[in-house]
Amino acid sequence: MPLGKNPVKKRGNKLGFWFFKAFLKTFGLSVAYGLLYPVCLYYLIHDHASVSASMAYIKKRFKANNIFQRICCVYKLFINQGKNLIDRYYVISGQGEFDIEIYGYDRIKSLLDNSQKGIILLTAHVGNWQVTMTVLKRLGRTVYLLMAPEDNIAVKNTLDVDDEKGRVKIISSENFLSGVIEIINVINQGSLVSIMGDRGDGYDCKEVNFLGEKANFPYGVFSIAAAVQCPVVILLSAKTSTKKYFVDVSHVIYPRYSSKNKKHEEITVWVQEFARTLEDYTAKYPFQWFVFRDLWKRQN
Repeated sequence: MPLGKNPVKKRGNKLGFWFFKAFLKTFGLSVAYGLLYPVCLYYLIHDHASVSASMAYIKKRFKANNIFQRICCVYKLFINQGKNLIDRYYVISGQGEFDIEIYGYDRIKSLLDNSQKGIILLTAHVGNWQVTMTVLKRLGRTVYLLMAPEDNIAVKNTLDVDDEKGRVKIISSENFLSGVIEIINVINQGSLVSIMGDRGDGYDCKEVNFLGEKANFPYGVFSIAAAVQCPVVILLSAKTSTKKYFVDVSHVIYPRYSSKNKKHEEITVWVQEFARTLEDYTAKYPFQWFVFRDLWKRQN
């Protein structure tokens, strides 16, 4: 359900982020993006753990590709993640904004207007959550992000991932019961909770079909939604050009148990629906899913 500890080595250091910040401020986004190509090539050669983790996805997504083509795909994935990080800083530093096209806004607004409770935003490691949060602020509700404390100081200090100012706040997944009690409380108060649903990282998972093979996805979010009787809105975003993002909140799941005997079966159906939606996303934006995990590896 929530983000767990990341077994893949963190990329980035204080000097590197300062260098990118200076170029971004002086020359703008396009030039800052250009710096990514040699930097990502370095990580492609030396960061074997991240390359291996990325290959698990690339092999499934591009089955017909040869090894050289797959390596190029991993390189492109690294570059797009780098652009994502630069865009995050571009937004939080106040240097500029992005044009955002949002699909399904009226539906999510209606859900909130017709209920005293909040909703769960089920997302994945796609697009840019800082950019997405600027859209969700229009709803006038507090948005809570469930995440593990960032243990890379350079990333934390540069991107302010633990910033709790304004209407965007943090619930730590390392709190008691992984923050479940806090999640239920804020949903009952009418707030929104954003939860990543594409990495198990030690949490209970359901095995569902994804990219042609069985993969493991955490299901805790659906258990919470069923217990608190709130909808789950799948939230996905993608970078469509240098200054434009697309945000989709049109897909809604309503977790409700029909009987105690069918709980596990019904949870599997909801997880499969999320996986299918994410699969459609990767077909359109194959190099913007930064999962860096082998979801297809059998669990013990």
